[in-house]
Amino acid sequence: MSALSAIHGIVARDLTRASRQTGRLLGGLARPFMWLLLVGTGYGAIARLEGGIPYQAFVLPGIIVMAALFGGMLTAIATVYDREFGMLRLMLASPAGVPAVLAGRALAAALVAMLQGGIVLACAPFFTPLPASAVGAAVGALALGSIASATLGLLVAARLRSVENFAGVINVVLFPLLFVSGALYPTAGMPAALRALARVNPVTYAVDLMRHALGQPVEFSAGRDVAVLLGATAIAFTLTALLFDPEQRFVGKTTTRA
Repeated sequence: MSALSAIHGIVARDLTRASRQTGRLLGGLARPFMWLLLVGTGYGAIARLEGGIPYQAFVLPGIIVMAALFGGMLTAIATVYDREFGMLRLMLASPAGVPAVLAGRALAAALVAMLQGGIVLACAPFFTPLPASAVGAAVGALALGSIASATLGLLVAARLRSVENFAGVINVVLFPLLFVSGALYPTAGMPAALRALARVNPVTYAVDLMRHALGQPVEFSAGRDVAVLLGATAIAFTLTALLFDPEQRFVGKTTTRA
C-alpha cells in the first residue's frame, strides 16, 4: 500500500465517521454561535475597545478560529478510539508507516476544522460588514489555523489510551490555548506573564492572521503569523511521530516482516 493510498483511505474513513456524529458536529457549532449571540451581546454593552470597534466585530476572528480549533483538536479522539479498540495496530502494520497514518488523520481533522470554521465565516456578514475581497484571505487563514489545530490534537492524543483520558486532558489544553490567545479579548491588557504565554501560543497567530484577513487591527505581520503556524504544525507533527506508540510500531514492523 502506497502512502497516498493509506492517506486517502484514512481521510475517507475519518470523514465518514465524522459525518455520522452529527451531535458532536452540531455541538461544535453551537459553542461559537452562543458566544457571538449571547456573550458577545452582553460584553458589547460594557466593553470599550480601542478604536471603537464593536465587541462582536472584534471577537469574530477569534470565534472563527475557536470553531476550527475545537473541531480540529476534538477530532483526534478518533485516534484514541482506534487505539482502545485495536484498529490502530492494524493501521500501523501497513507498509505505509506512521507518517502516512498521522498525515491522513491530520488532514481529516483539518477538513472537519475547516468545515466548522467555514460555517461561522459564512455567517460573518450577519455580525459585521465583510468585503468580498476578504473572503479568500480568510479561507487561507482558516486553512492554516485548521491544520495547526489538527496536528496539536494529534499531539495530545499521541500517548493517550482511553477516551476518558482524552476527554479529561483535551479540555485542560483547549481552554488555555483559547483564552491566552487574544481571541476573546486583547492581549495588551493581560499581565506580563500571560502576554508572554500568548506570544508562544500558536492560536494567537491563527487569530492574528484571521484579523489580517478581515481587516482588523493586528499585533504581528502576516508573514510572522504564517511562519509561526507552519513551524508549530511541523514541530507538533514531528513530536507526534516520535511519541506515537513506539511499542505498536514495533509490532507493526514484526507483523509486516512475518
